[in-house]
Amino acid sequence: MRNSKIALLAVLLCLICLCLTSGCSPRDFLTRRLATDLISRSDAFREPQAFLLVTGLVSNKDFNSPESLVMQRREWIIGTQTKKCPEGVDPPPCWDVQLTPVGVEAIRPLITNGEDNQPLALRVAQRKLLAITGISKAGNLADVEFTWQWVPLNPVGAALYDSGVRYRSTVQFRDYDDGWRVMSEKVHAHPTLEEALRNSEAMSP
Repeated sequence: MRNSKIALLAVLLCLICLCLTSGCSPRDFLTRRLATDLISRSDAFREPQAFLLVTGLVSNKDFNSPESLVMQRREWIIGTQTKKCPEGVDPPPCWDVQLTPVGVEAIRPLITNGEDNQPLALRVAQRKLLAITGISKAGNLADVEFTWQWVPLNPVGAALYDSGVRYRSTVQFRDYDDGWRVMSEKVHAHPTLEEALRNSEAMSP
């Protein structure tokens, strides 16, 4: 028993020495901790979710979209039905959408591209990584599955995104000479992180 412990210790010491002599870094080993760090720090993951609010004439389809209906229920926008539609939008009716006084109060502080521009760009939520749920390695490539959720940044985000909903995504990593990286360019059929986030699967609570 003692001999086996000594042998195991010798192997561990050899591995440590090998890493030291070959210039190993923490990024040389794709652990769940490293995957969490690389995904959560990536530009694609940190990009806030933007909601584009269009006022003025919109199609009947846009006025009755899920996001628009939420805004109407909160009494942030109001629409007046009209037979006049924007060029290229048919059939009528369309809707003349305007912010209500309550909507102006709620939304004006969130506008990032100026009041006179259309559509109004609102940053409403950001992603929070919950867990790395699996890593499958094959040579210098690995598929990493993870779960995440939206965290609202303001009342509009809270109305549009349920923070209780979790999403599952899978992204590919590649081992380079300086360690593992999240793939930012598409390789064969594997999606980039941006594509993986866009095509995330909502999970049941």
